[in-house]
This record gives sequence, structure tokens and C-alpha cells, in this order.
Amino acid sequence: MKSRSRALIAGVAAFGVIASLAACSTGGSASGKTEIRVATFPPGADAAAYEAFATQEAQFEKLNPDIDVIGVEYEWTGPTFAVQLAGGSLPDVFTVPFTDAKTLLENGQLNDVTKEVTDLGYADKFNPIILSGVQDADGNIYGFPRQAYAMGLHYNRTLFEQAGLDPNSPPTTWDEVREDAKIIAEKTGKAGYAQMTMNNTGGWQLTAGSIAHGGRTQVDNGDGTYTSTIDNPGTEADLQFLHDLRWEDNSMGSNFLLDWGVINQEFAAGNIGMYTSGSDVYTALVRDFSLNPDDYGLTVIPTEGDDPGVLGGGDIAVVSPTVDATTKAASIKWIDWYYMQKLLDKDAAIADAEALVASDQAVGTPVLPVLDQATYEQSREWIAPYVNVPLDQMSGFFDGIFDQTPVGEPKGKTQEIYALLDSVVQAVLTDENADIPALLKQADKDAQALLDGN
Repeated sequence: MKSRSRALIAGVAAFGVIASLAACSTGGSASGKTEIRVATFPPGADAAAYEAFATQEAQFEKLNPDIDVIGVEYEWTGPTFAVQLAGGSLPDVFTVPFTDAKTLLENGQLNDVTKEVTDLGYADKFNPIILSGVQDADGNIYGFPRQAYAMGLHYNRTLFEQAGLDPNSPPTTWDEVREDAKIIAEKTGKAGYAQMTMNNTGGWQLTAGSIAHGGRTQVDNGDGTYTSTIDNPGTEADLQFLHDLRWEDNSMGSNFLLDWGVINQEFAAGNIGMYTSGSDVYTALVRDFSLNPDDYGLTVIPTEGDDPGVLGGGDIAVVSPTVDATTKAASIKWIDWYYMQKLLDKDAAIADAEALVASDQAVGTPVLPVLDQATYEQSREWIAPYVNVPLDQMSGFFDGIFDQTPVGEPKGKTQEIYALLDSVVQAVLTDENADIPALLKQADKDAQALLDGN
């Protein structure tokens, strides 16, 4: 990407806006170089983010003078993704959540990269559980797991202080979350707690809340079939928690139509005291939503009940199935250089950290390793001098995350069921008399129908 304006012109969808790109990339350009369109940031990312990307792009093109990289604005959202894919408006290189990988590869919508990953020599370094998410029944690989996260509780330290709460002692139980949210709302007039509710994120966070309360929303039967278990005490407890925050405490503000982008924007603007999301969101909050780092706090989500856990997930870098062989090869080079080598090679890790620091971008955001533990710890040592995130403001997460049981996202019809659950969360937050048990029974029935292909 040569400038931010170039990315904006080339930009594709976010929040339902889709630009017109060629349905099939031929990889050619007027200069004779192989041209690849690669996903960069959601619309609205600050200029510093684009400066960092431009530095990295220049580094890559110097090493690969026969490749012309074009940055494309990109944000994955469930409702628009299928349209983008069908319409050919996706970049040549883009990312998708782990939860979509199985469905996409089964539908022939991802490029087989088994040979390329094997030739690069690090297929055996991936966490096998994570790698299995991008493999078919024969072990073929359809993407590069690039980052993973665990769910965390993000909180605004400034709002805590304004409400008379200690930002160095964030809540550790759901009851304490509720108490603090009510105080924040009363003292500051802001939403003490907020919840994602749309574009599949409501279902995503309800699933996280169910797991944190000891529930599981789906059972893998081990034979390619799944059983919906949405109607469980953990899910009911989480919905009751949201109901009480909304209707008894009036501590959730007035906007109940929030997705990942909007809730991040509101949080960064200082309008939300607490919310749950992936532990890796700090980078986007600063880069794309102009969060003041001094405002930020991160701790683990509370867990309670029988067999509670913390939902984990992540995304993979993939190559569009429509590209030709030349563009595919160039795309793999980019993925390896941009996403993977900083995790595997000291010089690459340092160069990446230096480029980010030079443009005031985050280095050291808390993630879960997609590679083996030894490789992860080594990469952290390489970048230690460049870490610029407020680690002391994230100590609650670092100190507690390894005491929590990680739970992967449900595999069967994941995004479709998340979309189904959006309406359940919205109903509880917009109807004081919503019948939670009845909503869960119906959601379970509807989810099972999806799983059964009905």
C-alpha cells in the first residue's frame, strides 16, 4: 500500500459496504509485477496504522521486487462475508475466524496450502488443536493460524476512578461486575457494562458468558454430528445477569445494538465501563478507534458454576480460491512474511516490532500462542525491548488466564447459531418481561434444526 488513500480506494466491506473488485484475480499489473490485494485494517484506522503498514509493505517489496502489494480495507462480519465471497469482492489474502474455517473449506471456498506450509517447514510447530481447525479429514491444510485469544474483561480505568473505584482492583466475580457497573452508571452517567448484540457477536458473547457460568452450548458427538445444548443453567444465568443489569440496575446505557466495531468505538470514546471481548482487542482499540492507553484495563472474565471455562478463538490467514497459481504463490510469500515469520525468526520479529513502534502501534498485546510454547516464549523474548503496551494495566489477565480452563468455540454451524442467538440477547435487553427459559428452549430447537440441516 503506497498511501492511506490508495487503501481507501481499494477498500472493501465493513458494516455492509462492499467495493467492486474483480471476481477473479489474474495477478498482473501494468508494471509487470505480480499484484496481490491483501487485507489491512477496518475503515477508520488512524494514519499511524497505515504508516506502519506502508513501512512493512516497503520492506516486503524490497525483498520481493517482483510483487506489488495493494492494501485493502477489510473487516470480517458474519452477515456480509458470504456476499463478499460470492461477489468476488474479497482481497487475495484475508482473514476469517477459526469458526468459519471448517465450513469454508468444506464448501471449497479456501485454497489448499498443504504443500506450501509443509515446504515452509513449520507445519509441526503449530499447536495441533489449533491447526486441526484448518484441516480437512485427510489432514490437508487450508490456512495459516495467525493469532488466538482468550476472552477477557476490558474496563475503562478512568471511568473506574471517576466512580470512586480502584482501577488496580477490577472485579473478580459476576456479582462484583454488576456492583461496579451500577456505581459507574450512577456516578458518571455512562454505561457501566455493555454487551454485543448484532452481526453474530451477540451469540458469540452469549456463548462466552454461558461457558464462564459453567455451561456449554453444543456437544460434538464425534461422528460429524452435533447436539445443541444452549438451554442450560449457564446460559440462563448469563442472560439473567444481563437482564438484571439492564432492567433492575439501569447500568447498560441506552444503545443495545452493538457489534464488535461499534462497541469498540464506544469503549474507546469513554462511554462504556466494562465489556467482554477477545484479549487481543487492545491493538484495534488503539490503532483503529483511537483509545487513550491510559484509560485501558484488562483482567480475566469471572468464572463460576460447575465446570466453568474461558472461551478462546482466533483467526486464520487464507488465500482466495479464485486466484491463479502466480498470485497464490505471491500471496503465500506475503502471509509467511507478514504473519508468520515474526513468530518464528528473530530478525523478522525485531523488524516487525521496530516498524510498529516507529508508527506508535501496539507491541506485546496479550494473545494465546498458535505455535508451540517454546517458540512463543522465544518470540516474546525477541520483542521484549519493544513492548509498549501497558502490561501493568493488564496484570489481572496475565496473572489469572493460565488458571482458567480454555474452551474452544462450538464447531457446528457456528456463525449461523451465533446469529440465531443475537435475537435472544436483544430480546432480553429490550423487553423487561422476556421469558428467558422459553427463549432458550426455542433457541435450542432452532439451533438443532440448523445442525440437522433442516
